[in-house]
Amino acid sequence: MTRSELIARITQLNPHLYQTDAERIVDTVFEEITAALAAQKRVELRGFGVFSVRRRNARAGRNPRTGEKVSVAAKSVPFFKAGKKLKDRLNGRKE
Repeated sequence: MTRSELIARITQLNPHLYQTDAERIVDTVFEEITAALAAQKRVELRGFGVFSVRRRNARAGRNPRTGEKVSVAAKSVPFFKAGKKLKDRLNGRKE
């Protein structure tokens, strides 16, 4: 599902909302999740999952074209762990 499909679905399920309102809602949710992760905080959506930030240490990598060794700097990466209800739903079990 793309962002625009999500906005269309929210508008379809909530006919009292204008599309611009649904777009603002989706943008706000994404912005808040992004801001929390940028502040190294964890975002937990019960029944769905947890977004967090993981730190990757600096390491020696390899250029796949030339085989030459290159250094890869340390960095932070987003991480998502699915919640129990989401896992159950994906495996055909409903609660």
